Amino acid sequence: MSLTLADITFLQSDEGIELLQNLAEQDLSQANLLTLITKLRESYTQAQIHAGVTTAQLRQQAIAKFADDAHYLFFTDDALQQASDPYIRHYRSQNVTGLRILDVCCGIGTDSIAFARAGAIVRGIDLDETRIAIANHNADKLNLDIEFAIADATQLSDLSEFDLIFFDPARRTADGKRIYDVQSYIPPLSLIQNWQVKRMMVKLSPGVTLEQLHPYDATVEFISMEGDLKEAILHLPKMDADYRATMIQSGQILHWDNDGEEADVDIAEPTGWLCEPDSSILRANLVQHLAQSLNGTMLDPTISYFCTQNHPESHWARAWKIREWMPFNLKKLRARLRQMDVGTLTVKKRGSPITPEELIRKLKLKGSQSATVILTRYDEMPIAIICDDILAV
Repeated sequence: MSLTLADITFLQSDEGIELLQNLAEQDLSQANLLTLITKLRESYTQAQIHAGVTTAQLRQQAIAKFADDAHYLFFTDDALQQASDPYIRHYRSQNVTGLRILDVCCGIGTDSIAFARAGAIVRGIDLDETRIAIANHNADKLNLDIEFAIADATQLSDLSEFDLIFFDPARRTADGKRIYDVQSYIPPLSLIQNWQVKRMMVKLSPGVTLEQLHPYDATVEFISMEGDLKEAILHLPKMDADYRATMIQSGQILHWDNDGEEADVDIAEPTGWLCEPDSSILRANLVQHLAQSLNGTMLDPTISYFCTQNHPESHWARAWKIREWMPFNLKKLRARLRQMDVGTLTVKKRGSPITPEELIRKLKLKGSQSATVILTRYDEMPIAIICDDILAV
């Protein structure tokens, strides 16, 4: 169940505030929940208990994304899942001081809050009155002057008063399944073609099919955080590149733009160091550009691994020292790993149908050493590459 307007009114009351303060100090694990709820029934209704426990649990989950702010804010489960990483919210809010921003499909207001904290003048709209009530509560608790209103994104007309539209359509179905088709977003991405505005940023699924974005003549930015692909942003008007890779790592922000030029990289057998590009590089179609910049060679035109003779000095790639490689054969791989006295194995794969779990189970290794095996292809041939197990960055 989600919070209702009545739930929010209760949680904002003195009685609700006291309940939340009490729950903040309780063990909310599943094992203790029944005992806790039974005790709460002496003082609260079932609806009040549900609202309080749900909010307290979501606040605990939200600490990773909202730090100390989580103790004061209201959330919904789906809005919390869709909320961006705090570093990404901060990154997107750079250079917005004084801008008039319309946050379309603002939900519970987390992006609006990030923009307002960065000095923007923000208005947020959403069709869900409960989410707008939560957004108003959250902004009030953080002492931010943000205007939130119930409005239908499909009915927007004159947007001339705004410098920037930030659009965050729903990318999950009612039962929580991810939506990858941009025309199945809620509302659909094509809606932006009706909006006349100086600048626009649209949150997309990181796994979006790039061909679906061609009609928009925009730049697509893929953002990774500590190696994990977190977000995709459609930028209008188009920047100087079709795609941009952005990596946030250890507080450092790096960009690499794909300007459409082809990279010319040879195919060669694996030697030296096996390199895995950052996920943002992969999605921005920059793998061969990265390999070229590091004097590397590709294993296969369709595989994103590449090799360099020396350890790659780049934030954009992780690398493993290659010991040897062979055409994939389970019996021969098992025999070779046993000769190496390998018992602890890390398995990575790209372009191979075998799962790491399946391979480890079938190898049945018992040695005292460790290694990393990478299952992939070399010029269309399935291979196994045996590497040192220590990851070099």
